[in-house]
Amino acid sequence: MGAASGPVVPGGSPAQPGPAQAWAALGGDPALPGRIRRERRPGLLPSALPVLDLASSTVSVCALAAAEFLAVRTGSELVPPVETDDGAVAAAFLSDRLVRTDGRPPVNFAPLSRFWPVADGWVRTHANYPHHRARLLAALGLPDPGPAEDEATVGRLAAELAERSAHEVEETVFGAGGLAVAVRTPDEWAAHPQCAAVARLPLVGSARLDTAAPLDPGAQAGPGGLAGLRVLDLTRTIAGPVATRTLALLGAEVLRIDAPDRPELVDAHADGDLGKRSTLLDLSSRSGQATFEELLSGAHLVVTGYRPGALDRFGLAPESLADRRPGLVVGQLSAWGTAGPWQRRRGFDSLVQAATGISRIEAGAPDEAGTDPAPGALPAQALDHATGYLLAAGLLRALSEQRAGTAGSRVVRVALARTAHWLLHDLPSEPTVEPGGAPVPAGDFDPSPWLTEADGPLGRLRYVLPPVRFGSPGSAGPADWSRPPGTAGADPAAWS
Repeated sequence: MGAASGPVVPGGSPAQPGPAQAWAALGGDPALPGRIRRERRPGLLPSALPVLDLASSTVSVCALAAAEFLAVRTGSELVPPVETDDGAVAAAFLSDRLVRTDGRPPVNFAPLSRFWPVADGWVRTHANYPHHRARLLAALGLPDPGPAEDEATVGRLAAELAERSAHEVEETVFGAGGLAVAVRTPDEWAAHPQCAAVARLPLVGSARLDTAAPLDPGAQAGPGGLAGLRVLDLTRTIAGPVATRTLALLGAEVLRIDAPDRPELVDAHADGDLGKRSTLLDLSSRSGQATFEELLSGAHLVVTGYRPGALDRFGLAPESLADRRPGLVVGQLSAWGTAGPWQRRRGFDSLVQAATGISRIEAGAPDEAGTDPAPGALPAQALDHATGYLLAAGLLRALSEQRAGTAGSRVVRVALARTAHWLLHDLPSEPTVEPGGAPVPAGDFDPSPWLTEADGPLGRLRYVLPPVRFGSPGSAGPADWSRPPGTAGADPAAWS
């Protein structure tokens, strides 16, 4: 393994502001962040915003929540210490880019997923999934000859967008069920009603739905604490799978469910479904509903990653799930939050960056002629990864509260836009880009100390090791997943 880049600065104290803020949002004991020790490696994930501190804070509180639950479940009075290494964290936040299948690099963005100049600025589109691509082109009145003619399609789309305003594109594509947002400045986003709605939301929302007793896992805790717990995973790229693969790391049995006509993209599956099993289930059919009810009867957690209300017609509203499975913990992830005019809109990390002003901040300064540069992006899909670790932490804290505090079914809610708000306004840390736009010196980042390989149904898989670590040397939590991903959708819709 190669050497890590940059100097290692051992540290960690109760005064670390990021973990303390996140832990307070999780409702945890304010003394526990003192159990976190961070190894700092300056300059990683270089950004005009404190992305490395966002990453380290969210991973740290996730590990702390796991350590706390292990202590609760085993009856220990001492919560194990947490070790967070900036190198491991940075590699984990780049996991979707560092994954390799038989040496092949992933395809992270399709040709129609990008920034586009329009008549009065810029828009960002997301068309990685075939149905989103089809809706984008149809909304703008363009034919779709298929991926084989993407170069020509890009040209036609660019010409069409150049004649339209950003707001027109945003509303037209949304109306057709597609994904496009206007690239806003931070001030423009601050004036938008969705920004005000997001700002009022908690960073991690949690609510108690009833007074039911916690569900019995029926097994010994194991080194990660979650042995015996069963998780139904109805999430997609990237935040939700990060949360549920973390639960799998800690010993939970995680069964991912996708619709038969919309399986996950192969590279997203390779990165996001480590340690899980994967099945296809049509929840709109009677047989699919019956199978889901059988799965629900044995589940301890259900995690969803769709727009608020989008799954309610399938009986997946938190209150409905808790009525049928008292004691359940439900996690809900969304792009824009559960309030405001955009709450039911689709969204992805890249679109949230564009809408909230992050893309403008990351663009850098105007050139000598005063021309604004093209929009930029964070050095990783940091909103996705950070929100995923916050969601996992919230679910773990809900499990701890059920057993050590107040019983009852729980719902935990997080949103990419709320994480963006924390990064933009509330995270009191130093950025890793100097005022002139140059990264803080750190040398080239070598992720190899945090990479490993395994053979599996997908082939020879290279992936990033988990950054969530806790416990004493020699008795730390799990260092790797129990299995590589299988073939997407190939597992039976049943508990093992």
